[in-house]
Amino acid sequence: MKFIYYHLLLIVSKSSILVGGQAVIEGVMMRVPGAYATSVRDPNGSIKSKRHKFISITDKHPFLKYPILRGIIGLYESMKIGFSTLEWSIQINTPEDIKKPNKFADFFLTVFSIFIALGLFFATPIALTTWLFEKNDNAFIFNLISGIIRIMVFLIYLLLISFMKDIFRLFQYHGAEHKTVYNFESGKKLSIANAQEFPTQHPRCGTSFIFILMMVAIVSFAILDSVILYFGYELTIFKRLLFHIPFIPIVAGMGYEFLKI
Repeated sequence: MKFIYYHLLLIVSKSSILVGGQAVIEGVMMRVPGAYATSVRDPNGSIKSKRHKFISITDKHPFLKYPILRGIIGLYESMKIGFSTLEWSIQINTPEDIKKPNKFADFFLTVFSIFIALGLFFATPIALTTWLFEKNDNAFIFNLISGIIRIMVFLIYLLLISFMKDIFRLFQYHGAEHKTVYNFESGKKLSIANAQEFPTQHPRCGTSFIFILMMVAIVSFAILDSVILYFGYELTIFKRLLFHIPFIPIVAGMGYEFLKI
């Protein structure tokens, strides 16, 4: 891990502002306003680094910096950067003889992953709440129970995937990123020794953001369901998914504002 720490510190040391990032396969991506860089260890043990300039569309169009809207855009841009850097790290760590780029396969896999995520974290909690508790006529109680189930499913999911060797390794790099950011924010000299003194948890972590989203979703979906019930519509599993899923970007925007606070 020390080599990765060294490369991360070089990236961070060139900035005088807050930084963020994410773990990728055998490496870490670090981001500051205006640029992001990724360092990845290849199968031979050497480290490859790649830097990109990046200007957010909120900087190009200031009216997009309004609350909630800026969170929606920020989430989209973070996911776009995250996917591209993760793909680059996978390419570096994939043997040459099995590298067969297929845009159709990549697109299908992405769509399939989205459906799995929606099914696991949205359809499952709503279905279980509907079948087990029969609270369809009480918007707040229904979404409170559904939200608790969603959080439990997420925690179980994290626990199960942590037993996978590759995912556990990914979590280690995630912790390395947090330590480096803490070192930078502390004002101490950027060094491997100092970075290793800090904890692996960080309040601005993306996982923290997901938990905030889940809490905000309980209240937001309860309000949305209350409005729908007020106009006399009956809420089934399918109708809730039909209304809740398009509302996710709004929830993400509100969650971003809570994280900023």
